[in-house]
Amino acid sequence: MSRPWRMLADDGAGAADGLALDEALMARYARGEPDRPPTLRLYTYASHCALIGRYQNLEAEVDLGACQRTGTAVSRRPTGGGAIIMGSGQLGVAYLTRAPAGRRPREIIEELAGAVAAGLAGLGITAVFRGKNDLEAGGRKIAGLGLYVDPAGGMLFHASILADLDIPFMLEVLRIPAAKLADKAAAAVAERVTTVTRETGQPADGAALRPAIAAGFAAAFGAALQPGQPAAALAADRYRAPAWLADRSMSADGSGSAVLKTPAGLARLYLTTHGDLVKNAIVVGDFNELPPALVELESGLRWRRLDEDSVAEAVTRSGADTALGVPAGQIAAALLSAGRQARARGAAEPVRAAGSCYFPEQQGA
Repeated sequence: MSRPWRMLADDGAGAADGLALDEALMARYARGEPDRPPTLRLYTYASHCALIGRYQNLEAEVDLGACQRTGTAVSRRPTGGGAIIMGSGQLGVAYLTRAPAGRRPREIIEELAGAVAAGLAGLGITAVFRGKNDLEAGGRKIAGLGLYVDPAGGMLFHASILADLDIPFMLEVLRIPAAKLADKAAAAVAERVTTVTRETGQPADGAALRPAIAAGFAAAFGAALQPGQPAAALAADRYRAPAWLADRSMSADGSGSAVLKTPAGLARLYLTTHGDLVKNAIVVGDFNELPPALVELESGLRWRRLDEDSVAEAVTRSGADTALGVPAGQIAAALLSAGRQARARGAAEPVRAAGSCYFPEQQGA
């Protein structure tokens, strides 16, 4: 029988301290260290912390002035993915072990996503793995996932599970394209994300999810969980250091938009780009409801090249032309126009990188 996993539970972690402990735990699994069973840490952050992904631009993702006004701590995760808000309303998951040989990151993330989904199933929520690093319930994102393997061979898997979410606060401190929509911003986010509270109809915070998520990992891997005590981490200063926070601040990302009149309503298309790649796409409008085909279009555009054939293929495959009642070529032309605007702005100055955790991402594989 395999040895029990070590399970750690803590609440109210600071932005730097919470990430530093994950790094310290990962170091235990470096090549040359004693063979150990995995560690599962289920924890919450102090309300509130803004955490950006490893490869994001700090100033583009976070409104630092708003963070200062609201007392929101800021740090950068070692794992990829988008900017997120963490606090008592979200459960953080850190799974640590030695990186398995010969396995692709996507395969690992998908397997560990299954464990998180098993935990949510215990709460009566059906969640499925979508894209590269999302769990969705009813077509809306309920958890974001990320992975990092350090040069010494240790592996860290991160998940952020939305027990609840203060959308207006999130829009205040994170720089999200939907914030440009003013009074429609909260609705635009709500169309794309969900929470345990929303899905179950019962108020929940991050700590309340811990037993179910622990049970999901235990069931998915046939593992026994043995409680342990978190230790103080010595790497916290790294996660507070300006050099770490600003590591990607000169990445040349851009944002652009276009307007498209359609029988279904006035559509606004927002793109963020990195070079000639689409990093994030959002389609909103004065629709009676958001057509599922537009969500498919958003997902299908991510990480595609901004060229006519590739964009046209994404439009046709999504069925957005049928949903909006306009030719696919017209939609593609509007998207390419937004893309050209984004590329021009990105060349002039760094704008924002990929969308936040609250818009489904396909990053990190």
